[in-house]
Amino acid sequence: MKILLSGLKPTGRPHIGNYFGMMKQMVDLQNDYQSFPFIPDYHALTSVHSSEDMQKDIVNVVIDFLAVGLDPHKVNLFKQSDVPQVTELAWIFNCLTTMPYLMRAHAFKDAEAKNKEINVGVFDYPILMAADILIQDTDVVPVGKDQRQHVEMARDIAEKFNHIFGETFKLPEAKVLEEVEVIPGTDGQKMSKSYGNTIGLFAEDSEIEKAVRNIPTDSKGVSESKKPNECNVFALHRLFATDEQLIRLENQYNNGTIGYKESKDILIENIKKFITPFREKRAEFSGNKKLVLEILKKGGEVAYQRAEKKMQEVRRKIGVEL
Repeated sequence: MKILLSGLKPTGRPHIGNYFGMMKQMVDLQNDYQSFPFIPDYHALTSVHSSEDMQKDIVNVVIDFLAVGLDPHKVNLFKQSDVPQVTELAWIFNCLTTMPYLMRAHAFKDAEAKNKEINVGVFDYPILMAADILIQDTDVVPVGKDQRQHVEMARDIAEKFNHIFGETFKLPEAKVLEEVEVIPGTDGQKMSKSYGNTIGLFAEDSEIEKAVRNIPTDSKGVSESKKPNECNVFALHRLFATDEQLIRLENQYNNGTIGYKESKDILIENIKKFITPFREKRAEFSGNKKLVLEILKKGGEVAYQRAEKKMQEVRRKIGVEL
């Protein structure tokens, strides 16, 4: 079976953008690939500087994955720090990669544009991600559209290493579901915790209601024609409405037979129906730290052994193994 790998950072609670952009794909594809969903805790260190928060969020991510349907008997769920070979490989890649190349990364350019004081981890993020991907001989990486560049950079780094030291790494492919390339937030931008425009994947009903009610709209009345493609509420309908319901809503928008309040009411009910089963499932697993540790131990052992085998080959090829 082909190797599939993707990660979800332990940086607070996931939102529906995380689910549609990555988590859902990992669940849907777990029967078709040898899957390695992982928790990139070293990546999270670029912003998380509390050991208590880190430990809590690592456990929560495992529980979140279980709640949305990931089967630990079918996948190898592990945390990045249990595979120390990744940071070893990242250093090797650092020595082959130029600073101008890394300055092209979207995350770095975005942080620089906002005049943020950028730590080296943010700048070097694509290198560590490339090591995550390449050390497991990954074939496919399910990502959101905004992460496609990181997979392309991993391919570039693999090609450069292969050219210098001989064929060693596979060239991974990004897997982006076209219909959910970018998950819209409540303000129309990409859904992101940093923008404050998210809807929690396990949100309570009151939280869902508040988030949807606060979605900005124009001032058009019920009887006025509205453009669904320019409406932040309708953008979220595309994720939660049935095909039949979506066609009806689009016609109502165009014909001026629905107001934004009614549109939001429908969206709220659809999101509640979607989230409630996840929330209930999560409550069943919540607090079972023993199960979480067992899952991480099992997945980590598999990931560690695969990484060490690959690194033995890498060490020979770069000449450090005598």
